[in-house]
Amino acid sequence: MRRPATIDPQIPDDVMPAELPREARAELRTVSKETADLVARHLVMAGRLIDDDPKSAYAHAEAARRRLPRIAVVREAVGLCAYANGDWAEALAELRASRRINGSVDHLPVMADCERGLGRPERALALAASPEARGLDRAGTVEMRIVASGARRDLGQPEAAVVSLQGADLDPKRRDPWSARLFYAYADALLAARRRDDAREWFVAAALADAEGDTDAQERIDELDAG
Repeated sequence: MRRPATIDPQIPDDVMPAELPREARAELRTVSKETADLVARHLVMAGRLIDDDPKSAYAHAEAARRRLPRIAVVREAVGLCAYANGDWAEALAELRASRRINGSVDHLPVMADCERGLGRPERALALAASPEARGLDRAGTVEMRIVASGARRDLGQPEAAVVSLQGADLDPKRRDPWSARLFYAYADALLAARRRDDAREWFVAAALADAEGDTDAQERIDELDAG
């Protein structure tokens, strides 16, 4: 019995291939323009939808993978969309595939977090301590520290989770792009270590640094005050 053909998700007419970052478009130059443009538009849609509608984002990334399964940016998109949907196993497999193709370490923190999601915090810590992780940029290094802290908590090591987040950038006066997330993770680790007053102080720091409202730091402060 023949399986029904998979129907691609629709792409609005105003979505243009040029919206895909230049580096990603460069990976598509080895195929026909028609295929490259279609895949680029699916990838643009995946990027647009991943935060608010991860299931639809995944459908677009999968449509791109059906056409170009050996392109790193395509496998990366599928991996990140799978991650957004909580499919840790597929996300890890796809990000590994992307890394085999292009050698990039950019998504090592996501891969480590997938290991946590799969109930393997020791593997997450091994990845955080790997030589490859030394190639992460500052943002990636901070993100890996946050993942490693979570893995320590998974292992029942709350004080180690606190220590793993400490560093020069753990300064409440700083306003780096990752400051709000770092402060929030530190507050959460402190709370797990039963250091309630210190945790509140850092939730306040996270709320002040969180200009985009990416965390629920203020809600956590209200919960602590109510308790």
